[in-house]
Amino acid sequence: QVQLAESGGGLVQPGGSLGLSCTASGIIRSPYAMGWFRQAPGKQRELVAIVTIGNNTNYSDSIKGRFTISRDSAKNTVYLQMNSLKPEDTALYYCHFAPPLTWGQGTQVTVSS
Repeated sequence: QVQLAESGGGLVQPGGSLGLSCTASGIIRSPYAMGWFRQAPGKQRELVAIVTIGNNTNYSDSIKGRFTISRDSAKNTVYLQMNSLKPEDTALYYCHFAPPLTWGQGTQVTVSS
């Protein structure tokens, strides 16, 4: 099994920055994909950014140019740097790992003045 430990998130004003991190532990077999999804109230969970099994990065169009994902494979950790945050970025952010498909518990990001 794989366990995910998320950190970061919180409350920030519009235009501000936040960083998220997620570390995987347990039985980890490379290669794997690791990234972030988010879910706002009343909406479906959506992809934010991911580092794929092929070590490529994919971003949602809504956050391109503002968010940056990176991975430290030695630490089995993925980072999400979020800049120029907007109120519409407010959501519960979930760390994602596969295979096997594993979700973190979620960390809240709130962008509000």
